[in-house]
Amino acid sequence: MVKAKLNPKKLSKWSLLSIVIPLACFALYNLVFSDKVFPGISVAGVYLGGLTPSQATKTLGEKIKMRATVLLSYGGQDYQITTTEIGLNYHLEESAWAAYETARSGNILFDFIQRLTLPFTKSNLGLRISVDENKLATEIAAVSDQISIPPVYPSVKAVAGEIVVDKGKSGTIVNQVALRTKIGQALAFADEATIAIPVKDVNPALSEIGAEMLKLRAAKLLGKSLNLKLEDRTYPLTGGDFFPLLSADGNYSEEKTAVLTVEIATEINRLPQEPVFVFENTKVTEFAPAKDGVTVKEELLRNIIIGNLRTLESSDEKEISVDIPVTRTAPETATKDINNLGIKELIGHGVSKFAGSIPNRIHNISLATSKFKGVLIAPGETFSFNDIVGDVSETTGFKQAYIIKEGKTVLGDGGGVCQVSTTLFRTVLAAGLPVLERAAHAYRVGYYEQNSLPGFDATVFSPHPDLKFKNDTPGYILIQPTVDTKKVTLTFDLYGTSDGRTSSTSKPIVTDQVAPADDLYVDDPTLPAGVIKQTEHKAWGAKVTFNYQVSRGGETIYKKTFASTYQPWQAVYMRGTGPVQ
Repeated sequence: MVKAKLNPKKLSKWSLLSIVIPLACFALYNLVFSDKVFPGISVAGVYLGGLTPSQATKTLGEKIKMRATVLLSYGGQDYQITTTEIGLNYHLEESAWAAYETARSGNILFDFIQRLTLPFTKSNLGLRISVDENKLATEIAAVSDQISIPPVYPSVKAVAGEIVVDKGKSGTIVNQVALRTKIGQALAFADEATIAIPVKDVNPALSEIGAEMLKLRAAKLLGKSLNLKLEDRTYPLTGGDFFPLLSADGNYSEEKTAVLTVEIATEINRLPQEPVFVFENTKVTEFAPAKDGVTVKEELLRNIIIGNLRTLESSDEKEISVDIPVTRTAPETATKDINNLGIKELIGHGVSKFAGSIPNRIHNISLATSKFKGVLIAPGETFSFNDIVGDVSETTGFKQAYIIKEGKTVLGDGGGVCQVSTTLFRTVLAAGLPVLERAAHAYRVGYYEQNSLPGFDATVFSPHPDLKFKNDTPGYILIQPTVDTKKVTLTFDLYGTSDGRTSSTSKPIVTDQVAPADDLYVDDPTLPAGVIKQTEHKAWGAKVTFNYQVSRGGETIYKKTFASTYQPWQAVYMRGTGPVQ
């Protein structure tokens, strides 16, 4: 048998043709569609293959009609969103060009494969659309509110000293992210079918064992506190603040701790403050000390809070105090660089609270405080409170409020001025200045123990008693008080030159306590008849002493023992006798 021999020349010819012919066809294919949408491409179901971008835009305009509503459904109930309400807009020209640019990405291999397969695989693109995302989110939220049954998350609270745990309840919530995606797809592909609203069941409820574990954890934190400190401010956290941070898995909620941290940071963060100093006619009319800018290190603070909560929960410690971590940014100018009076820095700070004060008392506190703003005390000068506050009467703008006079609580001009003298007394102690004259009140006034131990009050009444102290520092002292009526807080700051002194006060010793008398009712014409308001609470009589010491360089330069004798005092009620409003 004779075998036929293959002709190499013929073989090469057919091999060449098998390559050239497909390439020629592909080239012709690309040439034909060089300015047209490739075959197999649709937008929102409208076939655009073989059309130029302008022809495709016209075709879409003819075939795609703006829909009026988007229909939603859940549990047999229908809901609808009006497209005009969400600002729906079709971008037909962009949609046509998106179709034209398919298989024209610039990636040669990818485009080659796409162009070969498009006629057989088909491609349906979505319309280019835009909506008002805020309005659409509002519409989705409104629908969700009608459907969702919010879950009740576990919570802990203390009731009459007992820990009560709410185990929580399951709920159903709309998956708003998934619903937004479904609506977007329906609009892009002109799909008018009703959209099934996606929902998910959420069950955060604790088991009996889980609830008992949470109760035990909360009980360990009951009565404990974590004090976060920065400068002269303290942010105390107690059981009521701790409980929401407990998570059911035995840890602490990072999310809720982060929220707490942000709240604290928002209150603390500040930009650097440049100093302001305007001196006119022996008084400083405008003053603001230089202050560093402060930014809380939120992540570090969050870790500090969680770490110390673990310590409180796992130990017998009742109270922990920690500094708030911050980053500081110095101002461009220091306070000492803008004046020549020796006023360089804060040397004393004092605070008092006056919650529960009547409006007239608050007015008097504000008026009396204003007289001290910007007051300068020269080196070696003796300061008199009564000299600065001046005449306290109706003619100088003071109103009637309750004062102690001749052993009775009565309406008198200037009630509340002693709030100012008391606060200044505390500031002088903090600054380490010699106190030359100070008198205690006749009885323990509740206002002065809202944020203080007993014995740190100072009463004044012209001409005596008075509050006097001496400026024995190297420079002038500037008084800067602040009244915050919202937080019912009065503060005094003394600025001057520190000579290195430090001051300390001992814990007051309370002796010779005497029970108060029966309750006292006083007629008050400023209150409508039938209205009774308590202005004083029962206070035991007592003797209170505390020691005050000022040191510098390890040497005591001043010391004094302050003694206060308080009469027993009954509860006082103001009984309205005025006209009924």
